[in-house]
Amino acid sequence: MEKIIKAAVERGASDLHIKAGDVFRARINGKLVALTKQRLTPDQTKAIALKLMSSETDRARIDHLRDFDCSWGMPGVGRFRVNVLRQRSSFMVVMRVIPFTVPSIESLGLPDALKAIAEADRGLIVVAGVSGSGKSSTVAAMVHHINKTQHKHIVTIENPIEFLHRDLTCSVTQREVGVDTDALATGLRAALRQDPDVVVIGDMADATTIDTAIKAAETGRLLIATMPTPDVTTTVERILATLPTEEREIGRMRFAEAVRAVVAQQLVPRKDDKGRVPAMEILIGTPAIRSSLKSAARLGELKKLMSDARDDGMQIFEQHLAELVAGGRIASESAKVALVPTPSPSSQSAKRGKQASA
Repeated sequence: MEKIIKAAVERGASDLHIKAGDVFRARINGKLVALTKQRLTPDQTKAIALKLMSSETDRARIDHLRDFDCSWGMPGVGRFRVNVLRQRSSFMVVMRVIPFTVPSIESLGLPDALKAIAEADRGLIVVAGVSGSGKSSTVAAMVHHINKTQHKHIVTIENPIEFLHRDLTCSVTQREVGVDTDALATGLRAALRQDPDVVVIGDMADATTIDTAIKAAETGRLLIATMPTPDVTTTVERILATLPTEEREIGRMRFAEAVRAVVAQQLVPRKDDKGRVPAMEILIGTPAIRSSLKSAARLGELKKLMSDARDDGMQIFEQHLAELVAGGRIASESAKVALVPTPSPSSQSAKRGKQASA
């Protein structure tokens, strides 16, 4: 198993799929490819799952597990975010590759505007993108930039811990949900009592977490979070829609004042087929943006405001993709594919509802 994992990482794999009844597979340059010819048995997959679990308590209850998250490290190769699940009554393991080296804004090829965003003293920063778009790497790069240029206390609440940050000019406290704190919301509330300057969390998936995140920004901290949304406008709409109906107007005002930036990204194949590059859409909380956010009727203006404010560091996907094409980094065909709208969960649900009615 370890030889296969090492070979996959050396080929640039981002994820590994290990499933009973199937071969080892890895996602390389966005495509899922087979690594072996021999199919795994249910017993082999269960044995691999047990090997990846670090806690004896968790291993003892494996037969009762349905979904389980943990992290695992392989000396000299990398660390992995591990998800163990059941499918067809047997085990499957999905492993996300986390390099030992913490990425930088420069090494990822991210816009310089992210440096100024990360250096903010307070406010809410949301990094958005669908699954596998590189959100975790971007957040890690922003934390690394703060860690090497500022003198602050950074508290991360992760499930599980991915990139390991050593203390540089900052003090970095990393807490893992289920190990160091009971839940994300609990850890976030506790973090506000731990003298943080910067708080980093995972996905803002519910109204409670979003409300607490906004409160953290309102109290003078910098709060960095992620959301599994495809673009800036959808991210803003999702945040506002998650707020309770009776609090939506005041919530809109609070969010408009708290937001420092919303960054959305996707990964686009390189023209030379040697990996992928990030395309980014960036909103920054300027007075014009805040004014637009405070009015439900003006949310449609966001994209134009972003496209017209390049001097402020803002941009939309079309602009960044055009730059990448002009620079020879991606093909024009890839840019066109990247601009195809990604259906939101709500629109997919509505479509399924219409089909069911028919």
